[in-house]
Amino acid sequence: MNVISVQNNIGLPKYKQIILSIEKAIEEEKLIKGDQLPSVNKVCLAFDLSRDTVLLAYDELKKRGIIYAIPGKGYYVKSIEISIKQKIFLLFDELNIFKEDIYNSFLKNIGKNVQVDIFFHHFNVEVFKKLVNDSNGNYTKYIIMPTNLIDIADLIKTLPVNDVIILDQTNSDLKRYPAIYQNHQKDIFEGLLKGKSRLNKYKKLILIFPGFREPIGMKLGFEFFCEKYDFEHEIITEFTNREITLGDLYIIPNDRDLVRVIENAASKNLKLGADFGIISYNETPLKKIAANGITTISTHFELMGKILADMVRKGTKEQIENKSSLTMRNSL
Repeated sequence: MNVISVQNNIGLPKYKQIILSIEKAIEEEKLIKGDQLPSVNKVCLAFDLSRDTVLLAYDELKKRGIIYAIPGKGYYVKSIEISIKQKIFLLFDELNIFKEDIYNSFLKNIGKNVQVDIFFHHFNVEVFKKLVNDSNGNYTKYIIMPTNLIDIADLIKTLPVNDVIILDQTNSDLKRYPAIYQNHQKDIFEGLLKGKSRLNKYKKLILIFPGFREPIGMKLGFEFFCEKYDFEHEIITEFTNREITLGDLYIIPNDRDLVRVIENAASKNLKLGADFGIISYNETPLKKIAANGITTISTHFELMGKILADMVRKGTKEQIENKSSLTMRNSL
């Protein structure tokens, strides 16, 4: 038992003494990659410890990627990189500029000695399930973007409850977990309300809502606003086989539809902001200058990444609603 030392009455929990002992043994090259650790039973007998104490230590090292387990055989050294104190599983829906902003802000603020492994489920339930199942037990934190996928709450519940953070969208089935999220229903309602004085000049408000990736709260908030303030409105799933008419205002979550609408208007010589209007979802640098300025409703993605990093570092257990705002430009 020359690689593990456990002492009584030194003010340090015994499971942490086991962790520190193994880290020191790796640092001094008493343990190298592939070496087998003393069995749980041997450590228990040598230091009169409970199995739970030893398993807690080994599980912590396993989550950090330092050791791994072979069922029926034992634990082995997987990595000699002991400086990694946090190993984070980050599951996004897809890669786009908004997720890149969150990711970069998170990395900037999370601090040192942290390994972040990023994955994408692409709105595919089976991919989501496989990634979560394969990661279970191998990370210190699980940051998950469930979007609008159904029947996944029970799967998330198989992960260590104290190690999960929900990102971007949450729901009542996930209320037990800390989260940093967007309130899409509130955000679109308050954004439209802020721009109401300009909306009054338009004849009809049209939301392009494919409904596959987009959160249902966006649709509900739009309908609530239009009905409360008596705006003629329509919800369509895509902008195809359609002509823009004078007085239309389009609210557009997807940038592909944004391009289609602008191209259609150009072919008809319609002037954006005068003959028709656009409110786009999610701020990007290009929207500041494209078509002389596109009005946006957007959450603050960099802030979301910073708050997420703070939650991981401080162990925060809150559900935090991320800020959103309307940025007024010439398209409205």
